[in-house]
Amino acid sequence: MIYLLGGSGYVGQAYQALLSGKGIPFRNLRRSDVNYADRDTLLAALKADRPEFLINAAGYTGKPNVDACELHKHECLEGNAVLPGVIADACGAAGVPWGHVSSGCIYTGSRPDGTGFTEDDTPNFSFRTNNCSFYSGTKALGEEVLAGKPSCYVWRLRIPFDNVDNPRNYLTKLMRYAKLLEAANSISQLHEFVAATFACWEKRIPFGTYNVTNPGHVTTREVVAMIERSGVHPKKYEFFANEAEFMKLAAKTPRSNCVMSSEKLAKAGIRMTEVHEAIDHALRTWQKAAA
Repeated sequence: MIYLLGGSGYVGQAYQALLSGKGIPFRNLRRSDVNYADRDTLLAALKADRPEFLINAAGYTGKPNVDACELHKHECLEGNAVLPGVIADACGAAGVPWGHVSSGCIYTGSRPDGTGFTEDDTPNFSFRTNNCSFYSGTKALGEEVLAGKPSCYVWRLRIPFDNVDNPRNYLTKLMRYAKLLEAANSISQLHEFVAATFACWEKRIPFGTYNVTNPGHVTTREVVAMIERSGVHPKKYEFFANEAEFMKLAAKTPRSNCVMSSEKLAKAGIRMTEVHEAIDHALRTWQKAAA
């Protein structure tokens, strides 16, 4: 049996679908039933149920975007920096291996040679570099809390998307925002992400940190061109002149735009679809939201 925390969220629902599809018993642990933010409460539940593995998809992202984290800093800090440590302590005491959904938003740009950041690169979009959003800062702290913890996977998600219209879907956001910022990013197809992360446990690959992004990267204009060719959401797509204009007119906090390498995951035998191909498939099978 698998424990799932944060199962009601955008990523958590994808985990529920994966586990249900595989016929794997799991318990979607809700804080209203079991306060898993309390170490002793979670430890008691782990000892009682003895799950084989725990997936933490809980955290604070802010709605509709990370700007909301600037207004709810306490919740953001608790969910992204404190909670991972609580889970690590409880799982360690109970002897339960686990995986934590982290974020690639702890980086900005690319490596000096233009390649994607690897798991060994120190985050450069964090409180320690004093250039980040509060959200990114707390996600970086969460990883620091887990550094060196045994029997733990840290899975870095990056701008999730799939083929279903949803306010959390990157493709939906591009279709709905009035104006867009041109940037280069690595991104993660949501269902490939959850399948790849769970495969880490199924294949028993070494514990540690993994960038779980579709190989390659895309620019905003590339994705918009693909949306336009698909015809799923015809409109005139407009762009900010530069990041300075974006920050002045549309954002309350800096955004992470970065390129990441997923070679470590591939070398472990877990491969994801090339990013352009994954986007193309999502648009060819696009499902509009129910009216």
